Amino acid sequence: MAQTIDEPRIEQREAQPYAAIKSLATMEELGTVLPGFHPELRSWLAESGVAPTGAPFFKYNVIDMERQLEVEVGFPITASLDGDERVLVGVLPAGRYAVTLHHGHRDGLIGAVAALLSWAETQGIVWDVTTVPTGERWGCRLETYLTDSPDMNTWETELAFRLA
Repeated sequence: MAQTIDEPRIEQREAQPYAAIKSLATMEELGTVLPGFHPELRSWLAESGVAPTGAPFFKYNVIDMERQLEVEVGFPITASLDGDERVLVGVLPAGRYAVTLHHGHRDGLIGAVAALLSWAETQGIVWDVTTVPTGERWGCRLETYLTDSPDMNTWETELAFRLA
């Protein structure tokens, strides 16, 4: 199945509470280590009496493609609750986001991200990102998995990156 990306758009988003597990991972570990955190987090939320209010996501906090990334594996929630030593609770910031939808296997996401970044450059878009010693620190860079199917070729993944 061919991989495609929708035409990017700018949208205003409201603040969104979420729960997540934070991890450091290399690019090679992203697809194997981090997805296991979603079932763990879903169980933790159920034990806390809270249901996710949307699709699972990866929130990329710090990116250094050559070394490691700081990623939060999370779900949006509505209820206020306290995290613990494993689970953090926070708020995805309100603001303007560049958004696109990738259709296809997750191995095409690097190309989809490159396409979104390239589109933004042609539009003169400035990201909510700063350079820190450990890489690029993003204000909010989300990869949301809208499809729950064993056939990854049918997946739809939303990319939403906050603008400065």
